Formats: sequence, C-alpha cells, structure tokens
Amino acid sequence: MATQANSLSYAGCNFLRQRLVLSTLSGRPVKIRKIRARDDNPGLRDFEASFIRLLDKITNGSRIEINQTGTTLYYQPGLLYGGSVEHDCSVLRGIGYYLESLLCLAPFMKHPLKIVLRGVTNDQVDPSVDVLKATALPLLKQFGIDGESFELKIVRRGMPPGGGGEVVFSCPVRKVLKPIQLTDPGKIKRIRGMAYSVRVSPQMANRIVDSARSILNKFIPDIYIYTDHMKGVNSGKSPGFGLSLVAETTSGTFLSAELASNPQGQGAAVLPEDLGRNCAWLLLEEIYRGGCVDSTNQSLALLLMTLGQQDVSKVLLGPLSPYTLSQSSLETGWLKRSTI
Repeated sequence: MATQANSLSYAGCNFLRQRLVLSTLSGRPVKIRKIRARDDNPGLRDFEASFIRLLDKITNGSRIEINQTGTTLYYQPGLLYGGSVEHDCSVLRGIGYYLESLLCLAPFMKHPLKIVLRGVTNDQVDPSVDVLKATALPLLKQFGIDGESFELKIVRRGMPPGGGGEVVFSCPVRKVLKPIQLTDPGKIKRIRGMAYSVRVSPQMANRIVDSARSILNKFIPDIYIYTDHMKGVNSGKSPGFGLSLVAETTSGTFLSAELASNPQGQGAAVLPEDLGRNCAWLLLEEIYRGGCVDSTNQSLALLLMTLGQQDVSKVLLGPLSPYTLSQSSLETGWLKRSTI
C-alpha cells in the first residue's frame, strides 16, 4: 500500500481537479497543502468537496484525509469501479465541471458507468451539458469509445443559482484507445444549435434564434437552431435562457460556442437579441481559430492521446487555451514521475 511518504506533493488550490484525475488514472497518491491558506475563507470550497465525494463514489477503496481547516488534502486513489451512481453536484459550479473529469475517467473503469448528476446544467463558467454532448462525445468516438450504452441525456434543465437540473451519462469500458489522426479540419458544412429558456417566456428562445441567424446567415445556408422550453419540474429552480452553437465540418470536426444569461439577481439583465448575436460572433471566432478540436475539448484530446497506445497520434489544434496549457504542463509533470 502506498504511504504518504511516497505521494506526490503540491501546494495551492490551482489545478486541484486535474491533479485528482491524474492521481486516479495513475494510481499515485497525492498530497495538496496550503489550499487557500491566506484567504479570509481558507480551505476547500463546497464544489471541490463535492467533486472529491464524486471520486469516492466511482472508485472502490479510495482513502481521503482532510484536515480540520480544509487546507490540506491527502488522496490515495482506489480502483476505478464504475457501476450505477447518483450524485448531487454543488450549484456553485455547473454539471460540466464534474462531467469533464468523468469523460476522462469513465472509459477505464472496471464496470460500465451510468451516473445521474443533479445541479446546474447551463451557466457562464463551465462547459454546458449541451456543448459536451455535441462535441466531447464525437471526440471520444474517434478514440474508439462507442456503443449503445454511450450517451449523455438532459432530463431536466437547471440554471444558477438554484439549479434543479438532472442529466444521465453512461459510458462503456474501453481499456485500449485507438490512435487518432486528426490533421484535416475540413470546411464548415452546417451549423446546429440549441436555444433554451426556463421559467421565462418561450419567446425568449425564438428571439435568440432570430438574432443569431441574422449573423450566421451571411456565411452559410445550412443552419438549424432548435428551441427548448422546459416546463414545470423539468425547468429547474431558477429562471434563465441561453444558446449553444456547434459548427460541423466536412471532415467530422465539431467547433462550439455558448452563452448563458446572468443568474437571477446577479449582474445586469441581458437581452436575448444581444446574447444571440454575441454567441454567433463567438462561434465565428472559434472557427477562425481553426484546428480539429475546439477550445473546450483540447485538454481532453491531449489526455486521451497520452493514455492511448504507443502508436503515434496526431491532432491539429488552434491556439491553445490557458486551461489546455496548464493541463498539458501538469500531465508532463505526472508522466515524468508516474507511469500512466
């Protein structure tokens, strides 16, 4: 059994989620000290504690030690077990915060994972469930992760601050990944999108669609933006609206952009027309950046390439996002000291 003496040691709260994911994949224990030690409110945040509880649920035999102030965490990963799991996510972060890590871990579990996550499905911080479904799942299929049980389904939408959303993610086990050769981004052939509104007028979604199309129609004719207005218990606990757009290329690349309205009572009110136009411009900027993987999934592609076979994988990326740069440097550090 590994001891704290030979665990990897870090200081600070930066990259806590990535460090725990890499620790789980490699089997190396990790100790993280001085977590917000100088803050007025030191220690782990609620959403980080929720993420640690999620790791405990999907593994078997993990050992987790947290000091009284929450400023020191010791994590000794157990076996990635999988199975049927339910988890209530913190409403301080979106469900995408938890899903991003599950996409890295799910293929390597002992049993196929089927997990129900409850919380915020769409916010302004983390990738939405819509974008991950439209872009991350096709990327995973490129690595050979596919099957009838591979799906991500939105049961209920939940906007901040109240949340109330629910999604179901199921993934088959794939111990060996296929090498990829993604070097031709192709030409944009169609744009699809989802304009959603909850606990506000259904007209909000229609106004978003009209304003987004007023920009995108100048560039390509094949555009279809769906509207999704959930009612009653399926609409979560807080009002809001937003838009996610995905451009598909002739070579099967998916590039995404998204925007959500400000949480109720926080920030200035956003007009649906402004949100739709701004999201369309964000998509055009993502297309301009180029590459075979969009900014949201760059780090996922690089991690799966690292975990793949010895065969050479190639991927063409646009300018790297700050998140990808930090993730890549962290993976390099782990590879030097661990066998993943």
